[in-house]
Amino acid sequence: MVKGIGGAAFAVALAGTALGSGVTASQAQDSAQGAYSGGVVRIGILNDQSGLYAQFGGAGSVEAARMAVEDIGGKVGGVPVEILSADHQNKPDIASAIARQWYDRDGVDAIMELTTSSVALAVQGLSKEKKKITITTGAASSDLTGKACTPYGYHWAYDTHALAVGTGGALTRSGGKTWFFLTADYAFGTALENDTGAVVKANGGTVVGSVRHPLSNQDFSSFLLQAQGSKAQVIGLANAGLDTSNSIKQAAEYGITDGGQKLAALLFTLSEVHGLGIKAAQGLTLTEGWYWDLNDETRAFGQRFMKRTGRMPNMIQTGTYSAVLSYLKAVKAAGTDETDAVNAKLKELPVDDVFTHNGRVQKTGLMVHDMYLFEIKKPADSKGEWDLYKLVSTIPGQEAYASEAESGCPLVAAK
Repeated sequence: MVKGIGGAAFAVALAGTALGSGVTASQAQDSAQGAYSGGVVRIGILNDQSGLYAQFGGAGSVEAARMAVEDIGGKVGGVPVEILSADHQNKPDIASAIARQWYDRDGVDAIMELTTSSVALAVQGLSKEKKKITITTGAASSDLTGKACTPYGYHWAYDTHALAVGTGGALTRSGGKTWFFLTADYAFGTALENDTGAVVKANGGTVVGSVRHPLSNQDFSSFLLQAQGSKAQVIGLANAGLDTSNSIKQAAEYGITDGGQKLAALLFTLSEVHGLGIKAAQGLTLTEGWYWDLNDETRAFGQRFMKRTGRMPNMIQTGTYSAVLSYLKAVKAAGTDETDAVNAKLKELPVDDVFTHNGRVQKTGLMVHDMYLFEIKKPADSKGEWDLYKLVSTIPGQEAYASEAESGCPLVAAK
């Protein structure tokens, strides 16, 4: 279902007010609207709102987008900002159909979030054709700003390369030299396995095998038994959402960690840790791009989000806030929602908000920023329901992400 949010609430109330030099508010508004298609800036949040990634981004990302619109004042350049949202059900064909409708009928200027890499790749490709901007915060595949990069595609919050450097690098350096991957059988899982495998090997480790499972799987027994039989020191879970949670639960039932093998949750956010429970998740190492308890600013944002949703935000949801806010800042700086003008400002402006204060955007569309390696606390060390992480280390952005030269992006190669 597609929803429209907040249009009338952000109407410009200027009619009849004199601005000086004989220009009325009505005339100024008409002039402003001429620079913006349809006299409004529309952003679509397209993600999984009912499936295995519903807590990963879902309705929380939509709410974060609303918060960004509020924080910029509800309008840019004198015209209102509207947020649309829809559930793509993790299906690229459904996502592409919604995106096409948004562009062709509903006047959407940009689409964001895009959980599930196969969806993100499909919508990013369509958006290139339509000359529209996408900012992916939910999907992980580094191909989005690598071999599949486009002039109008952006990747915010994290990617598989950064996850691999964080979790894969840390566990290999700490003694986990042999790895077996349990991988979700689609673009994201393949990219995460490949990126992590490369980091493992670069740190002196070896990959002894892998097995692929269907998306939204329920029974991991056969896959886990193969991983257990490999005798690998680390079982890399190259999946996400409920697939990761179910893998961890069922691994415990088979006594895998009791037998000495370590689980690496390569994409696991605060939402999934909370859902799994600290007792089951304790001791796991993971990498995220943001956490609510890093400092006073992040804590204030977390509490604000909590009041609206009943939950603390994860890096996907706060990343969506940052993506929407950055897009609107670029629109404001450009003085129009015309794609090429906004695109130039997005690549030019620094990213400076509650998500990161040192973000910069590559020519590839990748937003480079610091990442964080966390360890999930023991229950005895937690001071509350959402006090789940202990910070292990900060990974500088230039170390976490591939450089433009390393990306494989044709846009860079063509320069």
